[in-house]
Amino acid sequence: MGSKKVEGMLEKSFVCAKCDHQGARVERLAMSGTGISRLMELQAHRYAFVSCRNCGFTEVYDLKTLAGADHLGTLLEIIFHD
Repeated sequence: MGSKKVEGMLEKSFVCAKCDHQGARVERLAMSGTGISRLMELQAHRYAFVSCRNCGFTEVYDLKTLAGADHLGTLLEIIFHD
């Protein structure tokens, strides 16, 4: 499953742990690791920052982990307590 689809699901499924508001804004961030990947500026680590549209509370998710999940819907239900 691609990261764009994962991001869309995160936006729709998110329920804020702080204010219980549903819906979020997702921003992606890519970072290099250490050693040779840093020297070559390879951005191997990709994360989604999911921010509540109401209060701004933000959670961070590893996009590689979410995109590789076989049962993404179930995983999101566990994360967001649906």
